[in-house]
Amino acid sequence: MSYAHILVAVAATPESQQLLAKAVSIARPVNARISLITLVSDPEMYNQFAAPMLEDLREVMQEETQDFIDKLSKEAEYPIEHTFITYGALNEHILDVCRKYAIDLVIYGNHNQSFFSRASCSAKSVVGASQVDVLLVPLAGD
Repeated sequence: MSYAHILVAVAATPESQQLLAKAVSIARPVNARISLITLVSDPEMYNQFAAPMLEDLREVMQEETQDFIDKLSKEAEYPIEHTFITYGALNEHILDVCRKYAIDLVIYGNHNQSFFSRASCSAKSVVGASQVDVLLVPLAGD
């Protein structure tokens, strides 16, 4: 089966390059489109006592995430159609993006690190709630 539009769930980790390389290997032979989605961590999770600085932390985290996704896109050596930076429940955003942008394959990394373990849970939700194929790519753990 060939795919027309692939969504890759990435995080600011080196493994994201592996996920994107997998997407490119699937997309290139059929000239499919690739989009990226990632989460920005909520700074409130890190320090509840830093309330006066939370807005600054949010801006910094947003900028760092944007820089990461821009760099990843440039290094892909394949055109990236859209990039999505989200907050909150990843699965809800993925389902929404799949509907709005005609995504027909979602690629996730699978190991026990925090982002990717959440992504695996999101993958189950996406599989259960939509007709979109989901590919879990095994990633080396620490």
